[in-house]
Amino acid sequence: MPSLWNIVTESSRTTSMMSLTRRINIPVTSNSPPGLVVASKQDPWSKSGKYALGWVYFSIILLIITSLIHCYHWLTDRIRRATHKEEAGKSSMTSSPDTDYEMANLPTSGSARKFFPRGMEVSEGPIEQSSMSSFAPLNNAIAIARYFFYRPIPSLRFRKLEIGFPSAGVLFIVSAALIFVTLYCFIPQPLYYSSIAFGSPPLAIRAGMLAVAMMPWIVALSMKANLVTMLTGIGHERLNVLHRWGGYLCLFLSLIHTIPFYVTPTWDEGGLQTFKSYFSGQYYIYGTGIAALVPLIVLCLHSLPFLRRWMYELFVAFHVPLSILYLGMLFWHCHNYLTSWNYLFATLAIWLSSYCVRIFYLNWTHPWRMSWLIGDEAAVTILPENAIKVTIPTQMKWRPGQYVYLRMPGISIFENHPFTIASLCNEDFPSEYGEQYRDMTLVFRPFGGFTRKVLDSAVKRGPSATYRAFIDGPYGGMQRDLASFNTVVLFAGGSGITAIVSQLLDLIKKMRDGKAVTKKVHVVWALKRPDTMEWFKEELRICREFAPPETVNCQFFITAAKRVVSGALPPSPARPVSGLFHDKINDAFQGVASKRHSALIRDEAAGDPEKEQELRRENEDGITALPTPPSFPPPPKKAHTRSKPTFKLTIPKPSTPSHQNNLDFGFPSTPTLLQKNLMRFAFFPSVSAKKEGWRTEYGRPDIPFMLRGFEREFGKRTCVFVCGPPSMRVDVATCVARMQREVWSDEGKDEIFLHTENYAI
Repeated sequence: MPSLWNIVTESSRTTSMMSLTRRINIPVTSNSPPGLVVASKQDPWSKSGKYALGWVYFSIILLIITSLIHCYHWLTDRIRRATHKEEAGKSSMTSSPDTDYEMANLPTSGSARKFFPRGMEVSEGPIEQSSMSSFAPLNNAIAIARYFFYRPIPSLRFRKLEIGFPSAGVLFIVSAALIFVTLYCFIPQPLYYSSIAFGSPPLAIRAGMLAVAMMPWIVALSMKANLVTMLTGIGHERLNVLHRWGGYLCLFLSLIHTIPFYVTPTWDEGGLQTFKSYFSGQYYIYGTGIAALVPLIVLCLHSLPFLRRWMYELFVAFHVPLSILYLGMLFWHCHNYLTSWNYLFATLAIWLSSYCVRIFYLNWTHPWRMSWLIGDEAAVTILPENAIKVTIPTQMKWRPGQYVYLRMPGISIFENHPFTIASLCNEDFPSEYGEQYRDMTLVFRPFGGFTRKVLDSAVKRGPSATYRAFIDGPYGGMQRDLASFNTVVLFAGGSGITAIVSQLLDLIKKMRDGKAVTKKVHVVWALKRPDTMEWFKEELRICREFAPPETVNCQFFITAAKRVVSGALPPSPARPVSGLFHDKINDAFQGVASKRHSALIRDEAAGDPEKEQELRRENEDGITALPTPPSFPPPPKKAHTRSKPTFKLTIPKPSTPSHQNNLDFGFPSTPTLLQKNLMRFAFFPSVSAKKEGWRTEYGRPDIPFMLRGFEREFGKRTCVFVCGPPSMRVDVATCVARMQREVWSDEGKDEIFLHTENYAI
């Protein structure tokens, strides 16, 4: 039986909560003071839930506008590709059997007529695109918006501290939201009652309801798999910026909600005693509010960019648990007043549904795949410039430019890092594992943390070692298709080429198949040393040999070329004892995978020992056929053993081993300082280099000058894609913003679209 003390305590607690409710929504009776009657008519507490609906309407309007623009681009892109496919089909019926039959030296080369027509009437000019694929007023309105929103906001520098700002578009949305919630809180009257005995301050109630109504949107913008991305076509990595600023705005409203409860008793004589009279017990009267406010402050502080970069691993480990704690404190603090719990339950539903959907993004949660519960097998290769290449044969599907989160328990159990997929998921690029597999390639530079551990493990274990890879994704990527643009310009800086290679391969394939509207592609890659090109030597060879003639123009800029000082890898630190633990975990997964392969081999052999032995040999060959490590150049000779070189203006090309596929990228060997200066000021490309469209220069690219030159060849629709350091993104974004004036001033241009990728992903 319950004790008498428990019964009394529970009764007093119930009475306290009923009294608290009366304090928040004090009923008006015939004996109520005149001030309470006036306060209840000005802004009644029972109707304060409308302020939460205000934020819902604001967010839905913004979501609808963005979704309609996304649908417009999606529809017009499909119409252009379908129209081009139809025109290409008609052209194949009226043109010559082969382009070799066309006599380009005659005046007829400028017309659409070719020799040996197939008996059908030849069109006298190019067919104009359907008017359904373009709506001039809307294109002009979008161009005007891009003219302002594409412009980057200059960062502020204070000594070594640099304060960066989001894009102008994000800043506009955040500013509009800030102005809306501020006016919605402070314009309605009254802000305070004459006495706290008449109820909670109306200003506090408005701000509190707005803050609670923001919770579903803040959580939705943070999820990797969310409905907002599906409707707007904006990847979660971009929505994460709005998620962060939404949290700051929620903190702003929470402070507006908190401060009036401390301000009102200061001028209300005896008000604090009246407030305390509605509570029983020894706990702090504002305890639930403080319990919810403290986690929110910590979440906002440790998500500041400079703190997040400084302690990223700590941020990843504590951000989600703190968010769960904050949501729990909100349930306690709101106590289901008005409609507060409706928004909190909506937040919880969005959170759980997103995690359930993410199960389908994991490579180890599909029972019908070989990676069920044990992940896929991965090989690690060391590339020039100490870059890392992780090759994962997998049954997952992905689009060009997407990225995945990679976890390798054999290297680090809890670390999960995003990497852009550099390979193409296409039947033309099969994997040696089988027809259902495609090689997922991840290329990145090792810095610290997980990436450095991958390099150390690869140096220690060698190229023949394999790892188990657990993949989460793919996510992100460019939602629009490059094949729907007439002209495409691709800028890459350093390892930013990983986000462009797959896009370029996919575009060239569609151009060869007649599925792309694109007629001209410009590629600009700025890299420190020519050795970096070895990362994607095969991909560049494919682009050069299989692209349609005179369609792809590649320019490489060597920004910091210098002679190799040492050919050896940097010394690797001794593997700690914890490395043995990771090896045990990796071996355990490998053992399960080996048994699974053996079971499949026995089933396939059906009791035939010779066939089983043959299948096992094939399986061993497939597993151990891993990439070989690169051959590093020998260290240079000492000064007293070298002969003095004679100066030559033409720099000889480096000799390559006979077993390697010799692909000339158009760049010479590393020049001397004098030769480099001569080339910078007196570099004139030869006729053959200009015709082939592949050339290399030393120095940094002049992006504004190059874009002005490319602009002369822009078609009706142009896409500028950039992935590189912040300085490159700023230069490209500034130039493209200025080019938007051509859209509303030139009838021959419908759109100049800019897509930027973060350097870190």
